[in-house]
Amino acid sequence: MNSQKLLFGFMPLPLIWGYIAIAIFMAGDGFEMAFLSKYITNMGFSQEQATFVFTVYAFVAAIAAWSSGVIAEVITPQKAMLAGFAIWVVFHVLFMTLGIGMHNYPLMVIFYGLRGFGYPLFIYSFIILLIHNLPQNKISTAMGWFWAAYSVGLGTIGGLLPGYTNSKIGEHGTLWLALIWVAVGGLLALFALRKVKISEEKANLSSSEKIHELTRAITILFTNKYIFMSALIRIINTIPLFGVAIIMPWFLEGDPKHNLAGLGFKNEEWQQIWALFLTITIFTNVLWGIMGDHIGWLRQVRWIGCICGVFSCLAFYYVPLYFGHNYYAAMIPAVMLGITVAAFVPMTAVFTALEPNHQGAAVSIYNLSASLSQSVAAIIAGAVIGIWGISGVLWTYAGLYVFAAILTYFIKVDQPKMVKTVRN
Repeated sequence: MNSQKLLFGFMPLPLIWGYIAIAIFMAGDGFEMAFLSKYITNMGFSQEQATFVFTVYAFVAAIAAWSSGVIAEVITPQKAMLAGFAIWVVFHVLFMTLGIGMHNYPLMVIFYGLRGFGYPLFIYSFIILLIHNLPQNKISTAMGWFWAAYSVGLGTIGGLLPGYTNSKIGEHGTLWLALIWVAVGGLLALFALRKVKISEEKANLSSSEKIHELTRAITILFTNKYIFMSALIRIINTIPLFGVAIIMPWFLEGDPKHNLAGLGFKNEEWQQIWALFLTITIFTNVLWGIMGDHIGWLRQVRWIGCICGVFSCLAFYYVPLYFGHNYYAAMIPAVMLGITVAAFVPMTAVFTALEPNHQGAAVSIYNLSASLSQSVAAIIAGAVIGIWGISGVLWTYAGLYVFAAILTYFIKVDQPKMVKTVRN
């Protein structure tokens, strides 16, 4: 890649197209995120059944995310991205035709769940391309741009566009529209990244050696205590992100089928609030990615991500509760969480610095943790909401942030360009 033109002094040009492809792909993948739970309950299913659909999906995505780092190294990232793209398309079509189309709950669970293998293989394999083509002291910055692209897709496009299309072509039509966006993003990535090179050392391993490398993505979780603690922090990182997407439509809009009055918000208003949150993360991901390389990865995670994140979680309940149906007041917690949740961006750099000789396996653990976050968020929501309600769910999320802040004190990592080892 050294002979290719570099942008910003360190970024090969083809990787820029990869970022754009990630944004387009994740827009399609995230179209249903802020309305699918309510769409399922409107079909006559319970809140518990709706959250179970998300739980299964998240569990499958976690498996795909765990394996994606190593798979990308042993078969090449481009092939792994192709596999993820194909899986997403096939099972989305089956979900829409045989699941949603036939109101068949078991098939909805199965096909939506299996679709969960798709996006982690696609987007997380791209991270391996970044790691193999960029210097270690730029990984946090590069990951800031990665999550910014992710947020452009999932938030700005994936959040705002459904608020418009739902009223024009219906939620069912919006779910079909998602397929087009994913197809464009997937094809763009496969074309633009086809000649990007990485080390072929692990791609040339024998089958038994590849299997051994895959198992390393499990073993380092238990042989490296810092990786284990970092994994817990990464799981906690985005639990509120996925959690509020599930519970806030019920809290703000209400759910007559389950005797929830709500606060009088319309679906379009919640979609716009959700889109604002993810739009904010476009800028904060870049900001905290750069800042983390200068002020300390875990120091930033602790104070901005965890401690400030506690207040962001609780604001989602208490601000709307106090102001009622006030659209602009409801934006306050969205802005707060958009600032704090992005402060965890340097965690990718932490993982790879903790296992410099097995970065693919380290990224696999990172990816596993990121995907488990969605599953844990759904499990907590499903388990707590029936006992302590919306407030109990958000207090639980806030408590986990406190726990994550404590964990940062026990992790020791060598951070490039820092004066000394960052002892957190």
